[in-house]
Amino acid sequence: MILDRTQKPVNIAELNFTLPKTETFTLSNGLKVYFINKTNLPMIRLNLMINAGSKFDPKNKNGLSYLTSLVLDEGAGGLDALELSDEFDMLGTNFGISTDNDSTNLSLQTLSDKFEKSLELFSKVLLQPSFNKADFEREQSKLINRILQSKDEPEYLADLVFDNVVLGDQNSYSYPVSGYEETVASITLEEIKNHYRKFFVPSNSNLVVVGNIKNDELFRLLTKHLNNWVNSKNDFSFKNISTTQQKKIYLLHKEDSVQTEIRVGHHSPLRSQDDYFQRLMLNTILGGQFTSRINLNLRERNGYTYGATSRFQYYKDNAFFEVSTSVGIENTGNALKEILFELENIHNGITDSELEFAKSSLTKKFPLNFETYRQIASGITGKILYNLPEDYFDEYIANVNSVSKSEVEQAAKLFVDNNALSIVLVGDKNLLKDKISNFNIEVVEVDTKGKSL
Repeated sequence: MILDRTQKPVNIAELNFTLPKTETFTLSNGLKVYFINKTNLPMIRLNLMINAGSKFDPKNKNGLSYLTSLVLDEGAGGLDALELSDEFDMLGTNFGISTDNDSTNLSLQTLSDKFEKSLELFSKVLLQPSFNKADFEREQSKLINRILQSKDEPEYLADLVFDNVVLGDQNSYSYPVSGYEETVASITLEEIKNHYRKFFVPSNSNLVVVGNIKNDELFRLLTKHLNNWVNSKNDFSFKNISTTQQKKIYLLHKEDSVQTEIRVGHHSPLRSQDDYFQRLMLNTILGGQFTSRINLNLRERNGYTYGATSRFQYYKDNAFFEVSTSVGIENTGNALKEILFELENIHNGITDSELEFAKSSLTKKFPLNFETYRQIASGITGKILYNLPEDYFDEYIANVNSVSKSEVEQAAKLFVDNNALSIVLVGDKNLLKDKISNFNIEVVEVDTKGKSL
């Protein structure tokens, strides 16, 4: 059979998608559980989200939350790190710990018949970490070396500077999750233990479970293995003051670099259900997919880059808008000119075809976000983090399709502020200064923390 690619495929039906119902219950210690019964495979996925992200790191102790997560599974419940890893491996269980700006997350995925034994090991890591001095010092040293190695990565440096100049040093979201080498070096084992005691409590956590298990059996097992987890009352405040921005170019020198990392953007209002879908549609058209305006301009039309994107980065308590790309240093001025053109031109409106294509793209790929147990658990975790409506996923496609052209155009005016753009360039300043001399924008040379030199 020969496929005629000149003929556009015809929709045979309206897309309909509904997630299985989420059941909720609370353990006697205050831990809230969100459960989706999924029976097509004999598997169970568990995500524990603890409100213990890097935004809570004390001043000059950046990296404390992240280092705590690295040390947490280096021995627990009488088992050392190797024994613990071997126990999980013998069960065929995947266990992981990660930390981001907002939370520390413990995850587990296992076969249903291995769930109780896996949960027992999980509870040992959570409730009985060894916090051995030798393990702490090893992980601390590894993290410092990793941070030092990252300083050779232009992409990492651009993100580091951008976060700092956009949010400012009075905002806890502006600092790297992994910390700086000097702040990590100053962290003590006692501070790790204090951080654990303060934040790792059930009332400060949410548990998401997806899998092939009955509700009452899940409740019984969670009660058996997690009910000894006790609460404490603590202050979970953090700095969240963002700076007022002026349009500037922030230049970070990287000797002999043949590429320039470019970041352009500004602080943005928080994620809001009232305007989220308008912003989503706006960004999809502007720079959120391969066929977006920015990528077609910089990659397809001009050949300056392999890819250019834009996004609204949403944290729980903060947000920013950002365009990012990497270009040959000789194309820096032209690429920046085209980015600024597209950010200005989006204010002139969008076409009907752009809107319809964006809607089609978003709605047709939406079900792909829920194919695996991990994806479903991640989706529910996100819904908890952003305090989204109970029917958020059920109404997602309808909400995307309901966005009008005028709403997207209004969103462009409200959420893309070309007078407040922070422009970060990471490259060889000796080659870059001529490339950006024609822009009527103040140039400030900065260090890796975004501080003026």
